[in-house]
Amino acid sequence: MTEMPPAGGRVAVAADHNGVDLKRRLLAWLADHGYSADDRGVEGREPVDYPPLCADVCAEILGGRAHRGLIIGGSGMGEHIACNKVRGIRAGLCHSLFTAEISRGNNDANVLILGSKVVAPDLAEDILERWMHTPFKGGVHQQRLEQIAALERGEDIRRR
Repeated sequence: MTEMPPAGGRVAVAADHNGVDLKRRLLAWLADHGYSADDRGVEGREPVDYPPLCADVCAEILGGRAHRGLIIGGSGMGEHIACNKVRGIRAGLCHSLFTAEISRGNNDANVLILGSKVVAPDLAEDILERWMHTPFKGGVHQQRLEQIAALERGEDIRRR
């Protein structure tokens, strides 16, 4: 279970070429709200592959160097798939306040994925705020996270 990042908590942030402008805005939001944002790239609009960016942010979280991660792509779909291939990462692709709340409250997501072509900048800030401040509920949701972890280990959890 991830804890709510404290003020000053470190957030690893990356964006592909589609998300550079939104990344800059959200880096400023994080700084303005007392978080230590670690910009992991990229800066330009030259097309780049997003899987290495996802791997980098995920490694920061799993290595304990970041409390949470934020990755911005065009739709966010590829980043969502890539991050969720990494054992121990629970990435939520959020496009509304509801999905932000569910990804944290029910799924204890440790990476927020946003699509810059899907979410307007003002809404992206609201989603980030909701996501950063929603605690994990535990209870039955913890049991489900344990089942997801079993899937990551290759265990057969099918109902029989």
